[in-house]
This record gives sequence, structure tokens and C-alpha cells, in this order.
Amino acid sequence: MSTESAIHDSIDEAATTVSSVWPIHSFVTANPLSGFEDQPFGEAVEQAATLLGGRGYPSAETFRTALERGQIDPEFLGAELAEAGYEDDPETLLDRMADAADAEDSDADTATNHVDQVLTKWLSAFLDEDSAHWSMPNREAGFYTAFRNMVEYDSAVPDEGVVADLPETPIVAIEAVLEPYPENQWVPIFEEQLAALSGWTGFIKQRSEDEGVWQSKYPISLEGYLAARLALLDAVGATIEPDDDLDDANPADEIAQAFLRAWEATYRNDLVGTIAGESQSMDDGETSGRPDAQLVFCIDTRSEIIRRHIEATGDYETHGYAGFFGIPMEYQGYDADVSVDACPPILNPQHHITDFPTDDDTQARYNRWSGIREAADEVIEILEANAASAYGFVETAGSGYGLSLAARTLVPGRVHDLFDAAAELVPDEREFCEPLVHHQHTYSGDLPVGLTHEEKVEYAATAFELMGFKTFSRLVVFTGHASETANNPYDSSLDCGACAGNPGGPSARVLAKICNDEAVKAELRDRGFAIPEDTVFVAGEHNTTTDEVDLFADDVPESHADDLNQLRMDLATARENSTAERAEAMGADASTGVSETERRAADWAETRPEWGLAGNAGFVIGPRELTSGCDLDGRTFLHSYDWSTDPDGDALEAIFTGPMVVTQWINTQYYFSTVDNAVYGSGSKVTQNPVGNIGVYQGNGGDLMTGLPLQSLTTADDEPYHQPLRLSTVVHAPIERVTDILTDHEELTKILDNNWLSLTVVDPTQDHSAFHYEESLDWIPVTEQTEAPPEMPNTRTVADD
Repeated sequence: MSTESAIHDSIDEAATTVSSVWPIHSFVTANPLSGFEDQPFGEAVEQAATLLGGRGYPSAETFRTALERGQIDPEFLGAELAEAGYEDDPETLLDRMADAADAEDSDADTATNHVDQVLTKWLSAFLDEDSAHWSMPNREAGFYTAFRNMVEYDSAVPDEGVVADLPETPIVAIEAVLEPYPENQWVPIFEEQLAALSGWTGFIKQRSEDEGVWQSKYPISLEGYLAARLALLDAVGATIEPDDDLDDANPADEIAQAFLRAWEATYRNDLVGTIAGESQSMDDGETSGRPDAQLVFCIDTRSEIIRRHIEATGDYETHGYAGFFGIPMEYQGYDADVSVDACPPILNPQHHITDFPTDDDTQARYNRWSGIREAADEVIEILEANAASAYGFVETAGSGYGLSLAARTLVPGRVHDLFDAAAELVPDEREFCEPLVHHQHTYSGDLPVGLTHEEKVEYAATAFELMGFKTFSRLVVFTGHASETANNPYDSSLDCGACAGNPGGPSARVLAKICNDEAVKAELRDRGFAIPEDTVFVAGEHNTTTDEVDLFADDVPESHADDLNQLRMDLATARENSTAERAEAMGADASTGVSETERRAADWAETRPEWGLAGNAGFVIGPRELTSGCDLDGRTFLHSYDWSTDPDGDALEAIFTGPMVVTQWINTQYYFSTVDNAVYGSGSKVTQNPVGNIGVYQGNGGDLMTGLPLQSLTTADDEPYHQPLRLSTVVHAPIERVTDILTDHEELTKILDNNWLSLTVVDPTQDHSAFHYEESLDWIPVTEQTEAPPEMPNTRTVADD
């Protein structure tokens, strides 16, 4: 193997330890330790602690608080501690954990820190997505070449070593720096250097793999990054030799593992008990008739709250389905400059969908108002950025800006009303546009525009199969979701994760349009879906900040006007009750729910517009009847599924390989952002600075922060709101079917065997008994659910959960 090939292979191997980081304007929740998922959880966090410096478990104080609040069952804790060999009482063990944490220190390497500072300066300049008015020159040639051309002018870089005369190609530069080191040290060297700025390198990794617009325009690679970094380290005389004297594992980690397992078992036991009990009740209950309307929400934990309150207002049936509604598409709004992916990052878009105008008069009105606004924005931007006019602009417009800021600060609720009134002057794009769903026999890039008839039928059928639809109401509403916040770089983190951090309304509109296609309906009926002639499919969008549900129902026939009016009134009632519950959770007066959530949506100084998915801990796959009467406190992902309509297990397999993986990603990001926010999160919003429209860093430089901010996770700096637990998945299905699926998917059994999440099955064919996945396709019965556990396949041991 040539030296060049060996370097390439070593970089590829080392890069597996770095998790991809997406741009903040399309925030994707992902496991920051995804590169370690092939290892048991305990070993992974230990390695990550060595490489990245992050803590892998909640602090002693967090466990102590959970214990005091009754979130950890003392019996479960006692059993876990005994099994781990600890005889001391919990308080003594928590003190030992706290002492071990205090003893940790960090040795700052000033030479390496200097290189980090220099590199972050050049990376932020190069990766900027054209938000800077004076951009780094020669970016079209790629990062390494641009850096090579500019570094001689950087007074912070010594004119020493390889950097004094950088080779023309990055491989030659890397080879020159590595010359004293044997090949078996290359991977550890690369791992350490990639981990030194894991936020930036994770972003470079994602961008180079995605090969999107910005990568095509200004290419960058890990190879080019490493060449620049190694050359700078060579210039400052910093050692790059791998540190063989690695720290021993934290002795308190075993204690933390026992506390964590007990905490998770406490939560899971309640959830499984609820599902098993409701499973029995379902068998004993009567089948309901045709509901007044059916509403399909995203599986997002926030949907659980609004669904519960909608169901309480009338005869409504709600379902949970991934918020991109099963259509992997790239979407471009009416006047959007670029298209965005509207599907989970584990999928690649398969279709390009655009909005096209259908109403000339409304389109003209929209264009007129939009043109005025864009012209005004452009003038202001020029005045602000131009050195000659900036001072005069501030002098002239400063008082106006001051009044605006004062209004947003002192009366944000009224500002929200004002914006609503102003927004009514400008028609919404949905009022004159429809998604171009029909196949156009053209391409946008390498994606076909629109969908063929067969594809439309398949997407619609898959949706109803996965959700287990048996009846259809007069109104069936597909409800995407989006957030509403002001002055929040993390706004996309509150949008739909299944739509790659974008609003879910467009996906809902596409599926509704597909399902209203008479040819599609006819073929669905041929496949056995009894869709009545009077069923109309409607799209909507749930505002997760204010809990307002907006129905896009302009095309609903007059025959359904009464149904629609009643639904809208009931949605308003549900909103009042839902916002009251959420306002209380945010420490506000429940009686002011609607106004309080509107204030938070408009307040530019509000750091907690909503809690997002904080608190997530469970994922239930089963019919809504299992949970419809329960308050799950907005902590559970809910995916509708009916095992009786899925004899081959195909639908369940799709849920396991799609939504379950995505929810585990979301869960682990919240977990690690909570347990070590400085390393895996992004610190306080108060001290964050956005950089280049791609992310944030703390203060005026440093590594790109990768996770969630403190304010999305804690009620105070030292008081978590989010309970850092690994995902507990509960499935309502025959255990043999689940085992068959896991047998066919080694990637799923691996993350289960490695304890990245847990899986429990409530088997309706075995007297509604629950079985907990142990390891290697083995299950143990949850004996609290039944006195005499029935026989089951692949069971080795019998034990309590």
C-alpha cells in the first residue's frame, strides 16, 4: 500500500470517532457518541472521556435530586447497587462520586490551545455561508489551498517547520509531519487531532459527506483540515505523539451506572405497567365506531400533550407517525432561494417537491408586499454594512431600534399581536400555492420532480399500514409541526426532527394532496382500505410553542364546513388546556397559558420559548388505545401501530429501522447534552455567538458547539429539567415477531446489546405479558405483570425487571 493510501485509510478510520454535526439552520439531533455505538455504553463513554474529555453519566447532585424527588425507586436502586457489589448506603456512594468528580483536573497545553485559536479563526472564515461581507479570498480552491495562500500573512503563526513552506497538496504536508512516527501511530494521532476540535471536524465530516451546495462551492475535507492542523502544530513545536499513558476509568463510573440503571428501571416499570394494563383493557373493551375526525401528529413527545387534550374535547381519534409522513423529499418553498431536505438524516431525499402558484391575484399581492419588504431589508443591510453609512444609519435609526427592542422586551405579547396583524396583510404562500406533487418527467439536480402514481399510492398505503388504520372519518388531518421563537439561533432544533430540523407543514400538505387524489383513493380501496366517499384529507401544522393548530383547509368542500368549524373550535379549546399545562411546567400561571406561550414566542430575550423534547425518555409503538387515557407528561414518543393488521411484521420492521433509530438519536443527544453540557452541549445562550450561519461558539471563538444549550435542558444552571435517561422502548406486538425483526437487523441488536436503549415487548398473544430484552435475542419476563410467566421463545433466564 502506498503512503498516500495508508494516510487516507488512517484518516477514514480515525474519523469514525467523530460524530457528524449539521449546520444550525437545519439542526439535526444526533448521538454525539455515534462513532462508539459498536461498543457497550460503559466502554464508549469511557473512551469518549479520554478522547473528548466529556463526562458520560449524570453528576452525583443530579442523582441525589432524582432520589429526593422519588424518580428513583429505592428498591430498584438497592438491587442495582447490590448487584454491582456495593454495600454502602446511597448517600455515601453519592458523596464518593462527588469527590471523584472534584479530583478530576485538566492540563492545558498552551501550544495546542494556540493552534486551536488559529485554526478556528480560519475555519470560521472559510466555512461562512456568505454571511460575511468581506469573505476569505480564494475559497473556491478549497480550504487547504486557501489556508496555504493566507497563512504567511498570519502574524500568529510562527515561520517555522512545515508551515513555513507548505507543500502544494495536503497529503504531502501530512506525510512530512508524520515522517518521525511509525504507521501504527497514525490512526491514534489523527483521532486525537480530530477530537481536539470535534465540533468543527464533525461539521467538516458532515459537509464533505453530504456534498451539498456549499461544499460544491467551497470544498473542504478532513484531509485538508488535518494537513493545516499538523503543520501548525509542527510550527509551534507541539507534540503529536499519541498519549499511551491514558487515564484509568473513573472509579465512580460503576456507581453512576448502578444509579442510572435504577433510575431508568423506575421510569420503565411505570410505563410498561401502564401499557400492559391498557392492553388487557383493550381486549375487554368494545370496538369504537367512526370518530368525528382523525388527526395524525408527529411522534414527537410534544404531540402527546396536545393529542390528549384534543381527544378530551370530542369524539376524535389521534395517531402518531413520523413527521415527514413517510415521503423522503427535498422541498422548495415558493420564493425560497434553496431547497431543504424534508426527511430524517438516515434517509436520502428521493423526490423534489416545489410550491407552484395557482391563484394569480393572490400571488401578485404576495409579490408586491414581499418585494417591498425585501427592498427595505436590502437597503438596511447595505446601510448597516457599509463603512461610510453605518455610523449615520445608527445615529438616524437608533431611536427606532431602541423603541422596537423596548417593545419586544416590555410588551412581547402585544408585539406578537402586532406581528399577527401585519402578517394578515401579506397572504400566506399556502393561500395561492400548491405542492407540485404530480410527476413532471424532469429533474432538479439528480432528483425527479414530483411523484409517479405508483409512488403516491405506495406512500399513502404505507402510512395507513404502519399506523394500522381500519376506519376513516369524514376528516382526516395530517398535522406537521413547527416552532415559533424570536432571536433564537436554535430555532430549527425546535422544528420537526423527522424533517431534518424544518417545519413539517409541507410534508403534511404533500400527503394530504396525494390522499385526495381520486385515482390514489381508488387504488387504496382495491388494496383493502375502506375509504368512504365522504372522507376528505386535510393538512395542518401544530405550533409547538403556542399549541395553535392551523388547518390548511381552503379546498375542503362545503359539505364538510360544519365538521371543520367544530374541529377548529375544539382545537382552540384543546390549545387552552394544553398551554395551561405547559405554562405551569415552565413556572408560569396556568390560567395565562395562551398569552404566556404567545409572549414566549415573541419575546426576543426569552431563552426558554418552550421545552422542546426535554424530558423524553420513552417510545411506545402500539395503538393509541394503550395510552389515550394516560398523562405521559410529554415525555414519550408515540408511534401508532396495530400488530393485528401487520401479519408479516413489515410495518413494525419499518418502524424499528426508522423512527426507533431516530428517537434513540434524539434521546442520546438530550442525554449527553445534559450530563456534560460544556463538551456535548453548547453552554449558555447568554454567552453564545452565532458564526457563519453554521453554528455557535462560546464567547468570541473556539470549537463549534454541537449540542443543545443549557436553557433547553435546565431550569437553572445546576438544576436539570431534562431527566438524563436512555430511551425505554415499549412495543405492543407478539414477541416472536419482534425477535424475527431483530434477527434480520444486526445493527439494531448491536445497539440493544450495547445498552444504548432498552426494549420491552407487551405481547397481546401471551396474556398481555411483558418481556424485557436482555442480550443476544434473549428476553426475560417482567414478572410484575403476571404471576406465572408463560413460555416464550429464546428465553434463558427469568428475573424481575
